[in-house]
Amino acid sequence: MEALLGRCVASWCPGATGVTGAAKLSGGASQETWSFDIVHPDGHIGAILRRAPPGSGASPGRAAGLDAEAVLMQLAHDAGLPSPRVMHVLQPRDELGTGFIIARIEGETIARKILRDEQFAKARPMLARQLGTVVAGIHGLPASKLPELRQMTSTKEIADLEREYRSFDWPRPVFELALRWLRDRDPGPSQQVTLVHGDFRHGNLIIGPDGVRAVLDWELAHLGDPMEDLGWICVNSWRFGEIDKPVGGFGSREELFAGYEEAGRHVDPDRVMFWEVMGTLRWGVMCCGMMQRFRSGPDHSMERAMIGRRSSETEIDLLRLLAPREK
Repeated sequence: MEALLGRCVASWCPGATGVTGAAKLSGGASQETWSFDIVHPDGHIGAILRRAPPGSGASPGRAAGLDAEAVLMQLAHDAGLPSPRVMHVLQPRDELGTGFIIARIEGETIARKILRDEQFAKARPMLARQLGTVVAGIHGLPASKLPELRQMTSTKEIADLEREYRSFDWPRPVFELALRWLRDRDPGPSQQVTLVHGDFRHGNLIIGPDGVRAVLDWELAHLGDPMEDLGWICVNSWRFGEIDKPVGGFGSREELFAGYEEAGRHVDPDRVMFWEVMGTLRWGVMCCGMMQRFRSGPDHSMERAMIGRRSSETEIDLLRLLAPREK
């Protein structure tokens, strides 16, 4: 890998003499992430490779695609949002597959450290407001510059979730209740259709002692209701035990909304709550999918089983959300 990366880097980074410290950070069925340093006379340059290796197949149906991710991250970076700079988009001659190389940004993505370590103590109280401002900037990126993306509506999302849930043939009364609640309260198409990040939560945010440093993983970006991102980050599964702080376990909805509106955008709290319920159910269905793959697929990994069992947690979360609102 270092030899391939070295040849690639030499073609676009003047003065680069190679790479060192290449380490695989993650790797799924179709995508990998690598960290490495570019060796340069002016000092090492930290970089990240995100790629689908040659022969890995097409991206999942919901994925925007790696080329679109690179465009979106660069648009966000150029707009002054906390996003990594895209250094290079892979070409066939690189022999590394499809993907891109971005500048590495130091910081933390692990939620339990962000929520508990002393070095983030000063950042935690301001994170919810900061994230409101950041996601408002994402929603404000000009449509004319966006790559081609799928468009989602609440009605289509309900239908897709129900179809996936029923495919498991694993009835769960709480999921049935949530589906009925969502159908009965479907707000319909949003008057504002914007870029939606699609996975704006812990794990996809780099946090430093000074606050938000970068938004990562634009894989699920699409066009749709901007309130979806605000609802998703409030899902209880991303609070990691700090359930009294709806925004990522570190802040309130009011702080999130204030940051969003200070950036010049409008919040519809009812639509946000709809998307929080939708997001909670979505994560529950995703967990069920992991359990199904653990049971029947070739990958009987402990990780799949552990994520799969979390579907029961989402049932409790749904009951907490729906009980006071069910008539």
